[in-house]
Amino acid sequence: MSGLNCNYSYRGKVRGKVLVKTIRVIVHGATGKMGQEVVAAVSKASDMSLVGAVCNNPRNGSLDLPGDLGSIAMSTDLLQVINDTHADVVVDFTNSEACMQAAKKTLFSKTHFITGSTGLTENSLKLLHDSAMENHVGVIVASNFAMGAVLLMDLAKKAAAYFDYVDIIESHHEEKLDAPSGTSLSLAKAISENKIFKRSTSRTITLKDTTGGDFNGIGVHSLRQPGRLAHHEVIFGSSGQTLTLRHDTLDRGCCMPGVILAIRKVQNTDGLIVGLDKIMEL
Repeated sequence: MSGLNCNYSYRGKVRGKVLVKTIRVIVHGATGKMGQEVVAAVSKASDMSLVGAVCNNPRNGSLDLPGDLGSIAMSTDLLQVINDTHADVVVDFTNSEACMQAAKKTLFSKTHFITGSTGLTENSLKLLHDSAMENHVGVIVASNFAMGAVLLMDLAKKAAAYFDYVDIIESHHEEKLDAPSGTSLSLAKAISENKIFKRSTSRTITLKDTTGGDFNGIGVHSLRQPGRLAHHEVIFGSSGQTLTLRHDTLDRGCCMPGVILAIRKVQNTDGLIVGLDKIMEL
């Protein structure tokens, strides 16, 4: 998620145990790369029912489901689908603008909302928090649903106390819309919560921006190339040693256990939770 001042005090509140029932799910952005993965994962989950698929362009009017599960009708009208299906949760993987429009309709309908869309600002998070509280529903926002990436953040936070220099290198496919990635900004925010890092300033810079962006003394570098999916590397340095922590996303399916966990957890959530780590209870 972009927005350099994301407030990670948004932790929401999880009430008791996760409800045992069939969870009715709508996927917003269902024809996107991540949306298609969510459609497949929800369709296969024994405690979930895919009741709606929404996108800007419904193409053929229906979306094929995995295996012999048939197909589901597509729509461009999220609010209508919510009203028709009485959905419990809307899962969004679009962009920041489409996400906020979808959230407004979803929360107004008193339906839980989960998003992995990046580019959300601090003001966007506040709007989500206020609307969730007003309508007594849960919202989960995560810049990365891969549990390995969440564990990378947890390990990096522990290592930060012992090093004064750190750089983050993130690389993605060439079609990714934003830079740096939401995950890299989440990493930078998390490891600099209680510390300002040092940066070595070159006396002569012959090519602009080669030292990366600066976030509280952390160098943040972005690569966009074909052949990549999502990769994050945190490199710590001190006298005589370096420590490198790295997570590689090789398939978008790696995010689905995190999405499924969020769908189950949001059922018993009040308010806004930012970060998958909050529901993984790290």
